[in-house]
Amino acid sequence: MQYLNFNETKQHGTSNFPFEFYHVDSVHPRYIMNYHWHVEYEIIRVLEGELYMTLDEKGFSAAAGDIIFIHSGTLHSGTPSDCVYECLVFDLNIFMKHNPGCTPYIQRIIDRSALIYHHFSPKYEEIHRIIWNVFDAMSNKLSGYELITFGELYHFFGTVFSRHLYLEDVPQTRRDYKRIMQLKNVLDFIDNNYALPITLEQLSAAASMSPKYFCRFFYQMTHRTPIDYLNYQRIEHACYELATSENSVTDVAFNCGFNDLSYFIKTFKRYKGKTPGKYHA
Repeated sequence: MQYLNFNETKQHGTSNFPFEFYHVDSVHPRYIMNYHWHVEYEIIRVLEGELYMTLDEKGFSAAAGDIIFIHSGTLHSGTPSDCVYECLVFDLNIFMKHNPGCTPYIQRIIDRSALIYHHFSPKYEEIHRIIWNVFDAMSNKLSGYELITFGELYHFFGTVFSRHLYLEDVPQTRRDYKRIMQLKNVLDFIDNNYALPITLEQLSAAASMSPKYFCRFFYQMTHRTPIDYLNYQRIEHACYELATSENSVTDVAFNCGFNDLSYFIKTFKRYKGKTPGKYHA
């Protein structure tokens, strides 16, 4: 099984085929999509249940059959409810390589002068058919799936422009931009230092705020307290390590920033409903 990588600075796919596909269900280590961001674009298709998404500071519910498009640099999270979903993460720049005729269109997406709709229900029949073909190709990986993936995504972008399924030159207030960048700085700090002791003062400093105002700001943005988010992120890393290595529970605890094994086990059970030993088994 392919696991979502916790370090979103990694390259997805290869330089010639920069696409990464993930199938996510309730047993996946990252079933709940914690707040994160990456420079690549992402498309999600919901197969079963419901997925509550937050893009930057805007939330909405996606149901089975829905498609979600996430622009580069967008802070996003997803909370599933009896949900199975799939993700395709890719580098949009590949679509300008050796295709100068497509460059003006793709450049508009990159520049955000054309902001593709973030939510497509099944009523967008052509979009639905195209994206389903892409995901089926990436899932089955039959001979020629790379050609189908490229071809159908060109088809998708062409349909977006021909049907005007995008917003133009959407303004972003300076205040909104500042808040998003402050949160990104905090998330980056956690991602780079989760294995080390982290204090509330360090987190608030990453956002250039006092601890008092930072706690309120962080909760408004993520609906979690900073310490709750930090612990959850550490447990997510622990799940990944338990699922992909032979390390002992003790080693995993210390690798993920927990200096007290009993506290790690208690915290793990609170978030995952089982002990790390049972999860590992």
